[in-house]
Amino acid sequence: MSEPSTSAAAPPSWSIPRGLIVLLSLAAGVVAIAGLKVFSGIVGPFFLALMLTIAVQPLQGWAQRRGWSAWVGMVIALLAVVGILLGIGLALAVSAWQLASLLPEYGDKLNALLDNARGLLSDLGISSDQIQKVLDGIDVGKVAEFVEQLLGGVLGVFSNLFFVLALLLFMAVDGMTMDKRMTVVQGQRPAIAGALLSFAEGTRKYLVVSTVFGAIVAVIDGGALWLMGVPLPILWALLSFITNYIPNIGFVIGVIPPALLALLDSGPVLMIWVIVVYSVINFVIQSIIQPKFVGDAVGLSVTVTFLSLVFWAWVIGALGALLAIPLTLLVKALLLDIDPSTRWADVLIGAPLPKKVPEEQAREREAERP
Repeated sequence: MSEPSTSAAAPPSWSIPRGLIVLLSLAAGVVAIAGLKVFSGIVGPFFLALMLTIAVQPLQGWAQRRGWSAWVGMVIALLAVVGILLGIGLALAVSAWQLASLLPEYGDKLNALLDNARGLLSDLGISSDQIQKVLDGIDVGKVAEFVEQLLGGVLGVFSNLFFVLALLLFMAVDGMTMDKRMTVVQGQRPAIAGALLSFAEGTRKYLVVSTVFGAIVAVIDGGALWLMGVPLPILWALLSFITNYIPNIGFVIGVIPPALLALLDSGPVLMIWVIVVYSVINFVIQSIIQPKFVGDAVGLSVTVTFLSLVFWAWVIGALGALLAIPLTLLVKALLLDIDPSTRWADVLIGAPLPKKVPEEQAREREAERP
């Protein structure tokens, strides 16, 4: 009898060390991130169109279930998205124009505030030269420029509207046969199909939750500003609605413009009231209530959502901040959910814990034995 061969148990000669695999993966990640950053002007609108297409995809399925033509469902979904984009873009453009025409009227009030600040600093023992250096460069034009730049990041989302609409049209046409395509993929690669379907479902849940809470926050904030007499409450309510899609720090961005305008319009007391009211409303809704629903919908921890906000805002810009959660869900689907051997990482980044950990299950099985 011949001796058993041990060559089958030995690792193949071409096996790559695990450390080298990690280094190559990191290098590939750096190259991919650099490419996304370079082509952010194209990548951002593409992902916006993709998220909107996923959001309205159920409309196409609803139309087909009613026996309507696939083209009818496509038109309904496309009209819904176009209506949303044009409505928000038009409202922002009109409101920003009103703001730009309103700010120059506050020049005298700003100068009075600067005089008061100069007197307060002088009483604190700060020299007039230091005060002059700090306050000389402040004028209403720079305040207006700051506010317009802040709103410009939001308006920039809609600046390349034609490109987004073209992408939406093509994606809506492809969406007519997407269910059949996913059925084929599910039969051949069930893990891949499951990851993509989970991404689409999680994205829709997140958009629904953020839209509902954004509408609640916008109505409450706009009503509070109107009661306090802050100019342009509809604009600030709309800004609150949009910034609600920015996780963790959205309301901080949304409170800056109305607080500054309240300062120019009625002084520091009204500005403080605006900040206090915004903080209370948004802390309760966005920091206590909403994260519970968002976490259940997307399976991401608070830390991961904040890091995703910082990362995607750096890579894509303002649009990346708005789409941080859906983009992270897409990366999670492509890198983790698509491979059953890496799904254990879901628990580490915020997926719900199982009701019973493996140790508890083992103890229960042991206790059931005779």
